[in-house]
Amino acid sequence: MDAKKLIATYRKRGARIETRARVPLKTKKDFSLWYTPGVGAAARHLAEHPEDARAMSVKRNSVAVVSDGSAVLGLGDIGPYGALPVMEGKALIFKTMAGIDAWPIVLSTRDSDEIVRAVKAFAPAFGGINLEDIAAPKCFAVEERLAKELDIPVMHDDQHGTAIVVLAGLLNAAKAVKKDFKKLKVVISGAGAAGTASAKLLLAAGIEDIILLDRAGILYAGRARLNAHKKELAALTNPRRIRGGLAEAMAGADAFIGVSGKGLLASEHVASMAPRAIVFALANPEPEIMPEAARKAGAAVIATGRSDFPNQINNALVFPGVFRGALDKGVRAVTQEMKLRAARALAALVARPSAGNVIPDLLDPRVVKAVARAIY
Repeated sequence: MDAKKLIATYRKRGARIETRARVPLKTKKDFSLWYTPGVGAAARHLAEHPEDARAMSVKRNSVAVVSDGSAVLGLGDIGPYGALPVMEGKALIFKTMAGIDAWPIVLSTRDSDEIVRAVKAFAPAFGGINLEDIAAPKCFAVEERLAKELDIPVMHDDQHGTAIVVLAGLLNAAKAVKKDFKKLKVVISGAGAAGTASAKLLLAAGIEDIILLDRAGILYAGRARLNAHKKELAALTNPRRIRGGLAEAMAGADAFIGVSGKGLLASEHVASMAPRAIVFALANPEPEIMPEAARKAGAAVIATGRSDFPNQINNALVFPGVFRGALDKGVRAVTQEMKLRAARALAALVARPSAGNVIPDLLDPRVVKAVARAIY
């Protein structure tokens, strides 16, 4: 897309979301009911009974979409103003796809403690917190602390939204190539937010042979200079104790999941995989390998994060339904069991998985309801 034309369109349209009144404000009686003096009774009641906030306020159907701008799309650390259009876009998706009132909130800090304090301070007005585009490993600590300290669902979408849709796609890809899902040998390129959560969810789903790579190569127990979260991953994965880089990891692999960077996967890597290989090249906007190159190298099922190729693995298939279900059912935390159910529900929407059809379309009207039903 032409950048100048896009900027012109954004300038012309201005904000993509807005607030709207749900009750009339036309007469003095309306003012006295919904503002003063009537609002005083509601204020006194909620001060004494905060548990009624869901029934009496925006909390019932609201989500804060929160970012510090430290890991925005494929653009990196571009700050709160850079993050604002993305968070506003997420809010638009929440409203359009799931009927959820979402507000973009960007924070001018990179400090984990300050992020946690800020979110806890404004959390009373919201029914859920969607963390977004916060860099790893900081994102892990921020999410964990907020999930423990708040009584509303907190989900870092870059982690768990991605993991759920990856699992859903891989379940159907295994069916399409007629392989036992739990016996797949899986390589994940990228040990950040998305790679970490995907690995843990695939392990929870029953896959045992997973190899993770970061910029320095394969993670394995005892590798020098690993931070705490990578040490945990090294202990959980790589049961065959493979060492080296992508070439060593890919030899004989059944599936590749790329959440890393443009052009990192070569045709030779794909050619070295097991027959009927699965390639999910999800880096955006440019994947680890282009679909045609992967196909020529022997991949049977190919997915990307892009809308201009078949099999778009997009977390927008997940987060609207997860929060719709959580808000409707008063869920206080999004658990691993809920994520597994959501992935299976999403996968089940594809009646006959095939090489070109392993995940529902982003505009499939069944998606939000199916995912929401899994959240309980």
